[in-house]
Amino acid sequence: MGMTGLFSSEVLFALLAGVTVGGGIALLIVAVRGVEPKGAEERARQERRRAEIARFLGQRSMIAVLLALVVLLFTRWPIAAIATALLVFTWDRLFGGAAEERAAMMRIEALASWTESLRDTIAGAVGLEQAIPASARAAAPALREPLNNLVDRLRSRMTLPDALQEFAEEIDDSSADIIIASLILNARLRGPGLREVLGALAKSAREEVEMRQRVSAQRASTRRSVQIVVGVSLVFPLGLSIFNSAYVEPYGDTLGQAVLAVVCLLFGLGFWWMRSLSKIEVPERFMVRPERGAGLRARDPQAGGLAQPGREQGPVIRR
Repeated sequence: MGMTGLFSSEVLFALLAGVTVGGGIALLIVAVRGVEPKGAEERARQERRRAEIARFLGQRSMIAVLLALVVLLFTRWPIAAIATALLVFTWDRLFGGAAEERAAMMRIEALASWTESLRDTIAGAVGLEQAIPASARAAAPALREPLNNLVDRLRSRMTLPDALQEFAEEIDDSSADIIIASLILNARLRGPGLREVLGALAKSAREEVEMRQRVSAQRASTRRSVQIVVGVSLVFPLGLSIFNSAYVEPYGDTLGQAVLAVVCLLFGLGFWWMRSLSKIEVPERFMVRPERGAGLRARDPQAGGLAQPGREQGPVIRR
C-alpha cells in the first residue's frame, strides 16, 4: 500500500470516526461520574471570562475573516485560512502579555502607595473607617474606582469587614489579599501594630514590582524574537504560494492539507508552550467568598459559638 492509499479519504474518515467515538465515550464517563460543583468565586471568574471572550470576539472577528479570505484567495488552502483566523484571534494571548504585565505591575504599585498613605493617615490617631476615605482621594488611577466603591459601601452603612471583602473580590489579586486580610483582622480585633504591618506589606509590594520589572525587561527581547519568527513563518509560505506555486503544489490536495494541518498544529502547540514559559506565575488568592446558605456550620469568631446555616461569614482562608 502506497502513501496515497495509506492517507486516502476513507482512512481519514475512519480516523475522524474513531476520534468522535472516543470523545463520546469520554463525555459519557464524565456524565456518569459527575463534576464537582463550583463555588461562588469560580462562577464569578467564569462570568468575567465569558464577558472578556465576548468582547474579544467582537473586536477580532472582522479582522480574522478578512485575513482568512485573503489567504484563501492567494493560496487556495482552507487549512491555511483557518489557521490564519485562529492566529488572529489568539495573537494577544500567545504573543502579547506585555500590556497585561504592565497593568499588574501598576496595580501592585498602586496598592503599595495606597498602603503607605493609609499607614500615614492612621499615624494621626485616626480610625480605620475614617482613614480609608481620606486615603482614597489621592489613590492611583489603577485603584481609584475600587476604592471609590469601597467608600460608597462604607457610607451605605455596610460593615467594614464586609466592605473590605467586596473590595478584595473587585481587585481579584493575591497581593491585595494580604493587605486586605490584615485590615479585616484589625477591623475585627482592633489590635495594635497595624502601622508596622502596613509598612512591611507596602515594602514587600514594592519589592515585588521591582522583581517583575526585571523579569519583564529580560523577556521583552525574547517576545520580540518570537514575533519575528512567527512573521517569517507566515510570510515565507504565503510568498511561495504566490511567486512559486509549483514548489508548494503538493499542499493543494487532500493529503497535502492534512499534512499542513499537522504542521499548523505543531506550530500552535510550540507557540502556546513558549507563551506558558513567558508567563509570570502568581500565587492563588487565599481569601475566598463563602457560599450564602451553604448549610455548613462554621465557628463564629465574634460570638464564640456556631453560626447558623446561611449566615454570611468572614473571608475563608485556604490552608
